[in-house]
Amino acid sequence: MISIVLFGTGNLATHLFKALLKAEKFKVVQVYNHKPESLEFFKEKTNTTTNLAEVIPADIYLVALKDDIIPVLAKKMNYKNALVVHTSGATPMDIFSSFKRFGVFYPLQTFSKNKAVDFKNIPICIEANNEADLKILEQLAVEITTKVYQISSEQRKALHVAAVFVSNFVNYLYTEGQEICAKNGIPFEILHPLILETASKIIDLSPKEAQTGPAKRNDLSVINSHLELLNDEQQRIYKILTKSIQNLHGKEL
Repeated sequence: MISIVLFGTGNLATHLFKALLKAEKFKVVQVYNHKPESLEFFKEKTNTTTNLAEVIPADIYLVALKDDIIPVLAKKMNYKNALVVHTSGATPMDIFSSFKRFGVFYPLQTFSKNKAVDFKNIPICIEANNEADLKILEQLAVEITTKVYQISSEQRKALHVAAVFVSNFVNYLYTEGQEICAKNGIPFEILHPLILETASKIIDLSPKEAQTGPAKRNDLSVINSHLELLNDEQQRIYKILTKSIQNLHGKEL
């Protein structure tokens, strides 16, 4: 059994811990976080600690913390023979270059603690500074998912930016859409089928091929009527996105 100490108790760490509970060849033997209240969920399932000095020996130290905490923690860690790995999409693997063995184990998904996820369908991007440890991370990944990718730090940085566009920015637009609905007495769930269909279309079509709407059609009368309904911030967003769609599809406003 390959032992793991998990650093972190946030959204990703919690879901990753749940997935690893089902692993056959790997076991989380301890969870660390500096806030004792955040460890309540884990206490009945494994050893926990708020003290770095009490972190127990393990084969893998898996750091699932905020990006700005990773370099701070790296300076305090003293695990010379273990494999030290982080789960960040934006942090380079070399942040752990002071260690003999290091890598990245990056699940590409948006996580919320109260929303269940099926890890079997979540891509995990792995990287390591040597082939032997890359194989270990691959073994760890296949225990919990069917989608494993060897991605370099430079590729992962670009992938993370792409993920911000297709997830974080899109979710913000959902928030704006919900606000427009609420302002006009419309239930937001009426848009759910449209949201799901738009997302599912790009499995069979490229996003460019799947594009529809007044911007692509250059329907100026509809565009102008929409702008009249929006507040200043929403108008700015609408104009920027409309212009970008027009440029992509070769039409000028």
